[in-house]
Amino acid sequence: MAELTAVTFDCYGTLVDWEGGLGTFLYDLARRAGDRDPGPGRELRERWEEIQFELIHGGYRSYQDILVDSLRTWVGERGYRWNEGEGEALERAMQSWQPFPDTVPALLRTSAAGLRLAIVSNTDRHIIEHTLRQLAPVRFDEVVVAEDVRAYKPDLEPFTRALHALGSPAREVLHVAFGFKYDIAAAQRKGMPTAWVNRHREQAPGEEEPDHEWDSLWGLAELVERPQA
Repeated sequence: MAELTAVTFDCYGTLVDWEGGLGTFLYDLARRAGDRDPGPGRELRERWEEIQFELIHGGYRSYQDILVDSLRTWVGERGYRWNEGEGEALERAMQSWQPFPDTVPALLRTSAAGLRLAIVSNTDRHIIEHTLRQLAPVRFDEVVVAEDVRAYKPDLEPFTRALHALGSPAREVLHVAFGFKYDIAAAQRKGMPTAWVNRHREQAPGEEEPDHEWDSLWGLAELVERPQA
């Protein structure tokens, strides 16, 4: 692998606790709807994510619309009464979700090692701006969201925009992601080395083989601080 000059990141699930935040939101919604036993938050989240993944493969719409429509479908499948305010509540919740404990210190170490940092995320600009405040004091050199290119990962356009903004060859930009089916194959098709953040040490959901696999971002900090051969 070539010497790295930059690292790009999927945001939600990689840097920010998307799974915990979304699972909690859906579980709370189900209980408020009168469901005494909605099941584990993980299972609620997994079904919602399946719906979202289908929606982002249609024609481009804002992520705010994707959030609302996916939640409306999820609510309908479970037989709950739909309240338009729930879509807005999910968007507000997403803006407040917190980074994992390892995120900020690992990114600060990565930046201190001389690498530029960028985010490539399936969201809207106004949502990511709130998330960036949660990630302070980390400063990102570039932030590319689906709204910028009117396309969602695993489409290649978000990666193309990020690489152009960074001005680095793809082989020098490591893409770090939790979202295997959104990120790993697409980044590899762009010629980028990849790292899968497998926090739960699960079986890989695809045939792609990342260059690295870590259960936290400490693996990234150790990689970039390692003397170059």
